[in-house]
This record gives sequence, structure tokens and C-alpha cells, in this order.
Amino acid sequence: MQDVVQGVVIVVVAGFFLAMGVFGLVAPAALIRPFRMAADSAEARSEIRAVYGGFGVAVGGLLLVALADAGGLRTGVLVTVAVSLLGMACGRLVGRAVERPAAFYPVWCYFCVEVAAAGALLAVLR
Repeated sequence: MQDVVQGVVIVVVAGFFLAMGVFGLVAPAALIRPFRMAADSAEARSEIRAVYGGFGVAVGGLLLVALADAGGLRTGVLVTVAVSLLGMACGRLVGRAVERPAAFYPVWCYFCVEVAAAGALLAVLR
């Protein structure tokens, strides 16, 4: 049963990263619009594609490799992705201290997703 739960958690988190990544590659301006940012240059769209798109697809793919536990990488991948998610959440806390964004969406919504996904990945480690 533990393997099934672990597999579901990995697939859900991988799906989140893959969806974000593909969206970032295909529609970079739409991805950042909720943050009231503009992708008004080729350089800005390229950066969004790299950071949100390429990184998201890479992490999602890495999680799928971890699902298969190829080469015994599962634990290392889960810890690495969880720590990365917690780093993003901590960055949002710094933003809260400096900028004080008040609306729940998008900043705090993503904060909750990041903390929940990190917690889930760490919780299912063997």
C-alpha cells in the first residue's frame, strides 16, 4: 500500500510540474499574467520558457524517472524536489515580508501548493 501511495504522490507532483512546464513553453505570457507581469519582449518570454517551462518539464520528467526508481534515484530525487519546492515557498515568505502581497491568489495559492507538495514528497519517503 505504501508503494501505491508513494506512486500517486509522485505522479501528482510530476503532473503539476509537467503541466506548468508545458504551459510555460507554449504560453509564457499567459502563465505569468496572474502575477501582473508582462512578457512584452522576446527576452522575457524566453526567460519564462526557460525557468517555468524547461525547468518544470525537467523536474516532472525526473519525478517520473524516480517513479520507476531507475538506478535507485528515488529518494534523492524526492528530497531534491521537496527542498526545491520549500525554497520557492521560502522565497514567497521573503516576498511577503518585503512586498506584503495580500491577495490569496496567486502568491499564497502557490505557496500552499509548494508546501503541500514538498510535505507529501517527504512524507512518502521510505
